[in-house]
Amino acid sequence: MVLGVVGAYGVSNSADAAPVKKDGLWFDDLAAEVSVDGTRFVDGHGREVVLRGFNVSGEVKLEENGGLPFASTADARKSAKALREMAGANSVRFLLSWAKANPEPGKVDEKYLAAATAQIKAFLDAGLRVYPDFHQDLYSRYLFNKGSWYQGDGAPKWVVEAGGYPKENCGICVQWGQNITQNKAVTSAHRDFWRNREVTTSAGNFKIQDAFLDTAEETMKYIKGHLPAESFKLVAGFDPLNEPHAGTYDSGETSKSWEKDRLWPFYQNFRARMDAAGWQDKPAFVEPNLFWNSNIFFAKQEGGLQGIGTLGSRYVFNTHFYDHAAMSGIFMPGKASDGRYVDDFRKIRDRSTALNTASIVSEFGHHLSGSVADKAPTVLKGMYQSLDSRMSGADWWKKAAESGPVLSSTQWQWDIYSGRHHELKNDNPDKVLTDHDAWNDEDLSSVALDDSGTPVLRQDARLIDRLYPEAVAGRTLAFTYEDRSRDGSKTLTWNPVPSSMPNVAQLVGEGQYGVLVWRSDSGTEAPTELHLPGGFASASTTVVSDLGTVTGLPAYSSDTPIAAAAETGGTDARRLLLTTPGGSALHYALVTNGAEKPSPDLRAAAQKELAAWVAASGFTG
Repeated sequence: MVLGVVGAYGVSNSADAAPVKKDGLWFDDLAAEVSVDGTRFVDGHGREVVLRGFNVSGEVKLEENGGLPFASTADARKSAKALREMAGANSVRFLLSWAKANPEPGKVDEKYLAAATAQIKAFLDAGLRVYPDFHQDLYSRYLFNKGSWYQGDGAPKWVVEAGGYPKENCGICVQWGQNITQNKAVTSAHRDFWRNREVTTSAGNFKIQDAFLDTAEETMKYIKGHLPAESFKLVAGFDPLNEPHAGTYDSGETSKSWEKDRLWPFYQNFRARMDAAGWQDKPAFVEPNLFWNSNIFFAKQEGGLQGIGTLGSRYVFNTHFYDHAAMSGIFMPGKASDGRYVDDFRKIRDRSTALNTASIVSEFGHHLSGSVADKAPTVLKGMYQSLDSRMSGADWWKKAAESGPVLSSTQWQWDIYSGRHHELKNDNPDKVLTDHDAWNDEDLSSVALDDSGTPVLRQDARLIDRLYPEAVAGRTLAFTYEDRSRDGSKTLTWNPVPSSMPNVAQLVGEGQYGVLVWRSDSGTEAPTELHLPGGFASASTTVVSDLGTVTGLPAYSSDTPIAAAAETGGTDARRLLLTTPGGSALHYALVTNGAEKPSPDLRAAAQKELAAWVAASGFTG
């Protein structure tokens, strides 16, 4: 269906300009585009890719910037640069608003799409991969009124008005998410979406889900048509719809059967729209029922896209994970500890394997203020630990061969306007929201602006800016990163080097360290890449590997096995490059900012210990 157009074609922040060219290395151009190979993301060299970053951003839920993450493209560039340099991100989930893209029946607003595309391009220019997301929470802001306690986002006003829904009322609710299952206006609207109800408007009759799919197709056509081809390579895919839920089930229908009979056909239809829009080489990042992996027993619903067979390379298993028990303030006393999330993230890896596709955790996080904020440092450390490996710190060195794949993820969220909003809650001029996220009492942004307008982190840089394998020339067999992040004044060490490796322990000292074990293949000469956090200055970083040992990373050349280089995108972010001789072989690398100027003898002794550990650990991949 060809939709009409609202708004102007030419706007000042158009994305039609040529891509910003940044100096890169010989392998960077082919590395830009990612695809799915089995349960892995891979780049053009066939290297195993991990996507890491943030959601940009919850601002889209608000009215103050017209459903855009930023007030201007300049702010988008500022945010992208900070995200690259301060958080070490290589990817973002970029939120879009159905309500703003489709403000009238049968029409798209090209002025909104132009502004959104220009802001997307700011992140692509910084070397970040982007996957857009049509976001919704509680179906729509227009289900709520000026006196409502809660806020929603998603569907356009015309859809809600045509739906004729009851006045919203959550009853006894202590958290906004309870509206999903308790608020009849929300449940009825969601039900109508999944049944593609036909509604009558002044412009004619429209089926709700079809209207959404029409808007999505036109949005994807616009983005592809207004990004330079080199920029579009960095677009990783598209997330069709945030946190899907049935609303209500038919008699005899279950959450599992709803996924199979309602949700999966929707994703197949969305996939067809992607193909029609020229996105046939990009995967759809599809989400299961949002309650499939809740860690509160009475909220959990069966799901995870069971019963639909395998997904294959044109889809990605895309899930969220929040510690609802910790966020409740009731069901998890105390703080998170080593290994708390091992089983939760094991289930995600297992679903990826069963579905035969790559997986990503596209939302996770924790409140940074309020009664449960004291849990945030340990909760986030635990989540990143389980994204990196399926083992606890206590078990990693003993069972590293069972570590499993490193999971891709985007944390919620990266909102530079945190604490500086001016949002009229549900358009009520007497309820001006300024604090935190300005949305349903949430406060999850890892960044804010200081009084000079400079982005600053709101969480420990050791936690946020992480060492991780961005691209592995072969297959990752094990990875761990001891970030030494802090809980107040206390340094958290959950993965100490075992006493059986005294030289490695001396080399690491009290510093941060990571260990990667991988098997190379003969398919590419491109190196393995790890992001280097800001705390790993080239001059003081030590690498001990089967490829050699070094303190002080040299600049990259193709005949330098251990080297450093700038990340793509022209920022100050850096990466470690490990080049193997070729062929299939087992490799390892320990990276640390620990001991100052360790002697060659200490590095050699640590190398011997690591080689013996690798040989004894049973790596078979």
